[in-house]
Amino acid sequence: MQISRLFQIVYILMHKKRVPAKELAEKLEVSRRTILRDIDTLAAAGIPVYTTQGKGGGICLQENFVLNKTIISEEEQNQILYSLQSMFATGLMETEALLDRLKSLFATKENKEWIEVDFARWGHSEEDNEKFDILKSAILGERMISFDYVSPFGEHKGHEVCPLTLAFKSKSWYVKTFCPAENDYRVYKFNRVSNMTVLDTTFDSSAFIPPQMHTVEDKPAPVKKTFPARLKVSPFAKYRVHDEFAPGDFVVESDGTFTIHFPYARWVYDYILSYGTSVEVLEPQHLRDEMLGHIEKIKNMYKGL
Repeated sequence: MQISRLFQIVYILMHKKRVPAKELAEKLEVSRRTILRDIDTLAAAGIPVYTTQGKGGGICLQENFVLNKTIISEEEQNQILYSLQSMFATGLMETEALLDRLKSLFATKENKEWIEVDFARWGHSEEDNEKFDILKSAILGERMISFDYVSPFGEHKGHEVCPLTLAFKSKSWYVKTFCPAENDYRVYKFNRVSNMTVLDTTFDSSAFIPPQMHTVEDKPAPVKKTFPARLKVSPFAKYRVHDEFAPGDFVVESDGTFTIHFPYARWVYDYILSYGTSVEVLEPQHLRDEMLGHIEKIKNMYKGL
């Protein structure tokens, strides 16, 4: 309790040039004697606090004092502020007032804000924030939720689960849950969740310890074999390779083409088709043949065959 009060005293003194001991005592709901003891504690800790007597006297801080000179390093200040900025961006914590207060306390010559975080999708901020608020309420209130979900296999069905944690990995949000119907843990991609409702059924979150999940869907999948494919990508679409693959997953060849290591999976065809006319598969031949087969099916579909 005393540490919190000492912090409050320093904060008040940094925003007022001089404060009478009686005013501090009333504001912090302690005795004047307690305030004087706190001032002695602060002085012993190296805080440049002093008292002045007579009319207009009171307790003061040395002019231009900032907290970073006595409590934490500049690097530690920045780590705290950047972490709070990230949490404020999620809307899951009421950090704005605390962030403003610490910015004032951690005043430096430059005090630059070089990072800005916004996790909402383009054009969907209001919708996503509403879902975040519902989920926050359910997690903190330990209440089950129901929602509709589209799986990667095209299944669209409802679920009732115990929401445990909201996690951000790579470029997406995921909801870690326990599913009573399956008696197992499940992970759902936040963007595929719709019609979320908080139920009256409660649960004890301390009874669940969700395991580390290495994949975004349900349970970890076995490592799949990959094959190299050489693609000729239009200059207007090359950015996608850099956006969507790790540096170790592709090579830029001397002729400007890309060699990408793909897993043997159905989504590979859909992914390549998503480039439209901006990509051509050069190698291997079996992938070229399979792409022609998919293109033929699309052509026949549009012809109504």
